[in-house]
Amino acid sequence: SRVTSLGQLEMTWRSRLHFPPLLVRVLHKSRLRYYGKPEKKMDMPYQAYFEVADGSGMMSVVLWNSLCPEWYNSMKVGTVLLLEQYAIKTSYPFKTQPTPGDSQMKRFTTIEISLNVRDPPTKISIIPEEMVKPEWRLPEVKYRFITRSELDDLPNNHSCDVIGLVTFVGRAERTRKREHGEDFWLYRWAHAIDGTSDQPFILELFATSQPDVFERIHPMTYLVCTQMRVVRDHTENPPSRTYLTTSNESQIFVSGWHKGQPYTKDTKVKSFIRWTKTQNEADQMKKAVIGGYYPFPRPPNNFSKY
Repeated sequence: SRVTSLGQLEMTWRSRLHFPPLLVRVLHKSRLRYYGKPEKKMDMPYQAYFEVADGSGMMSVVLWNSLCPEWYNSMKVGTVLLLEQYAIKTSYPFKTQPTPGDSQMKRFTTIEISLNVRDPPTKISIIPEEMVKPEWRLPEVKYRFITRSELDDLPNNHSCDVIGLVTFVGRAERTRKREHGEDFWLYRWAHAIDGTSDQPFILELFATSQPDVFERIHPMTYLVCTQMRVVRDHTENPPSRTYLTTSNESQIFVSGWHKGQPYTKDTKVKSFIRWTKTQNEADQMKKAVIGGYYPFPRPPNNFSKY
């Protein structure tokens, strides 16, 4: 009875010192961010964003510092949370925005919820799915799965989710985060097929905050990638092939991680599983490739351009 909604919170937050509990479902989850600097002495300079929703709409939640190693892995997409003793701040304007699966959902973008170790010490509780009541009106997690045959019609930077059977996975490579910086992004290329086209999905998979999954991408696994972005460059002649790259909110799952995930109910995922049952595993294994150098996107035709 004391629970408030995100909509009420946005209207009344300026006039309150203490905020009532919130019941929300996690719809999106960002990668873990490390913001430590040598000159600043902080024990655990970590931060992660979550997009959470209730019956009134969707809002950002920021998990700070030592709460990240404690809670980040438990707060999965689909998890229902009871939040108490949190803080409210005006939103950080430069944060990346995931594309919601439900385009009708209202977004509250003026404020965000801060979960801290102190000032005030936030209390987080995870509600098991079997205890979630229909009268709480918590939205279900929705996805934007596409098939390979639909990819060629999508514009640059379009957000989508994909599922496919891995036929190629490259070695892990590094690229500098900034031109002269010391930090690197780790990524690998993969191909996945879904039976709707002769062409595979070409996937540029950056290591998100799921190192265990990133290491286990191998041929013949069922790969699910959420919140991917379409990359197409029509300025090249001939135009380079379209590929998908991970975003800040991407989640990656391979065989062994699918059980209980919300996307297992999606119609396109079910259709893909039906297709895999018609395939001969030995035939697909013959076409599978692992490792090696994968020059993509293609280098320019002449050396001076390169």
